[in-house]
Amino acid sequence: MNDQAIITLFEQRSEQAISVSEQQYGALCRSVARGITGSSEDAEECLNDAMLTAWNAIPPAKPKNFRAYLLRLVRNAALDRYRAARTEKRSAQQTAGSLDELAEIIPDGSDVVSETERREMLAAVTDFLLSLPQKQRDLFVQRYWYAAEYDVLSASFRMSEAHIRVTLSRLRKRLQKYLEKEGLL
Repeated sequence: MNDQAIITLFEQRSEQAISVSEQQYGALCRSVARGITGSSEDAEECLNDAMLTAWNAIPPAKPKNFRAYLLRLVRNAALDRYRAARTEKRSAQQTAGSLDELAEIIPDGSDVVSETERREMLAAVTDFLLSLPQKQRDLFVQRYWYAAEYDVLSASFRMSEAHIRVTLSRLRKRLQKYLEKEGLL
């Protein structure tokens, strides 16, 4: 079933929308959430939270790309869960190191004073990513959006983990210089 048909099911308030969405995108959503939270149970909860959010938001929301919309909802739920666990336990569990790596460069939402500044930061990061070769862009997105672990990246990109770490470190430094040049840091 295509995304438009799923959105139509949501608009009709058909419970089938949830089951079709879970069937089509559930594994991908769980993978993203598991990469951030480090827990299969939390990943399942994040998927449930995202489905509830989608159910409550559609309509009036009508996303152009349902897959991306759902992944964003799952990612946001996973980040919320990660932050809550980190606050409560102060990293007693395995944490998503990719978030810590980027936190050194890009401030989290609580440090950004206004929505305009947040949008400027988002636009600058997007421009930076578009300036990268496809392979580097894919590596960056896999690590910092999907929170993929180094061993997974190593297998996917056919590079050693050390090479992956060095490449990502250099990309973070380039991003930092770019953001400084743009006056955002």
